[in-house]
Amino acid sequence: MSAPPERARRRVNVRTPEVMERVQAEVARHYQSSIVEKVRARGGVLSIDGTTIRLAKQFGFCYGVERAIDLAYASRRVFPDNRVFLIGEIIHNPEVNRQLEEMEIVSLPWRSMDGRYDELAEDDVVIVPAFGAPISFIDKVESRGCRIVDTTCGDVMKVWRRVRGFAKEGVTSIIHGKADHEETRATASRAVGDDGSGHYLVVLTLDDIDYVCAHLEHGGDTDAFRERFAGAMSEGFDPSLHLRRVGVANQTTMLKSETEEIQRRVREAIVRRDGDDAHFSVFDTICGATQERQDALFELLEEPLDLLLVVGGYNSSNTTHLVEIGEKELPTFFIRSAACLVSLEEIVHYDIHRKEEVGVYSEALASDRPILVGITAGASCPNNLIEDTILKVFELRGIGAEAVRSA
Repeated sequence: MSAPPERARRRVNVRTPEVMERVQAEVARHYQSSIVEKVRARGGVLSIDGTTIRLAKQFGFCYGVERAIDLAYASRRVFPDNRVFLIGEIIHNPEVNRQLEEMEIVSLPWRSMDGRYDELAEDDVVIVPAFGAPISFIDKVESRGCRIVDTTCGDVMKVWRRVRGFAKEGVTSIIHGKADHEETRATASRAVGDDGSGHYLVVLTLDDIDYVCAHLEHGGDTDAFRERFAGAMSEGFDPSLHLRRVGVANQTTMLKSETEEIQRRVREAIVRRDGDDAHFSVFDTICGATQERQDALFELLEEPLDLLLVVGGYNSSNTTHLVEIGEKELPTFFIRSAACLVSLEEIVHYDIHRKEEVGVYSEALASDRPILVGITAGASCPNNLIEDTILKVFELRGIGAEAVRSA
């Protein structure tokens, strides 16, 4: 029997029972929270002396994130003496990435490759993050002979299979996502197909898709089109040719309602142009965890709340969409950790419109009357950060940690 190809041999499985038992205990110590579990057991509500916390029914780590973190920890345990690298960040959470840095897992650049990729060697271990990585990065790492630990989320790989299928069928992928996001870049690299002849276009907003639909129906200025979507389309993209047959996919962490609206507008534009939707394809690629967290927040917002705290990394797409949902209903603050709750008078939070961290005065926290605080988090936020947030809210309201724990 011939030896397996080198590419197959260098993919390594670090999920051995003895390693995972140790790893999962370590991960639990770092990220789990007894307080969060107790509040969940009480229906997600904790009320002490006029201060009430309401947790969304679904928030925090999803299975894909837990798996990625477990594999990253396991990589260091299985290869204690090797250099271990990570393409970019394992997930979009600074606390988790800090823990990996302390384990001497070194982050490599993800927007473009530099000389550090040329210095990789056969004894090195390279972790592919939960978002995946563009094919060119994987090919480079494999060409260096490195061991590869692939933590790519299964939901992301489902999207890859879909866009590869589109390319094989001569269908252009319209990808709803952020063109500079790791996952979208990885998906786009698969959308050109195995032979590189496929095409894709990345759209972010409803204004983007309306512009595309107008061009799809009526044509227009090709140069203006290419200028608008520079960096967000495949090489050689020609809207007059490559919008004839289209399929909609998405970054898995987008706002579900917006993705569905994009699908609807594209389909209707094709029907107006062709008389039917034969040249339109769609596949629901919003990840289940993202949808659950969005649905749980909508349910939470049906309860009376004075303000909403959304906890997570500022570069987390799924967390940002929770902020978008919340701010339409009530004062909403996007915080990376409890440290952002500076005082009763000040909350440092990330303004998703200005794209910067700002300090604001919160009348609700400083109020003498009873208050209700809603808390949720994206799929990349560990429970220990939620616990810290709960404790800090009560602390600012004059209620100590022991009173919270005993309650």
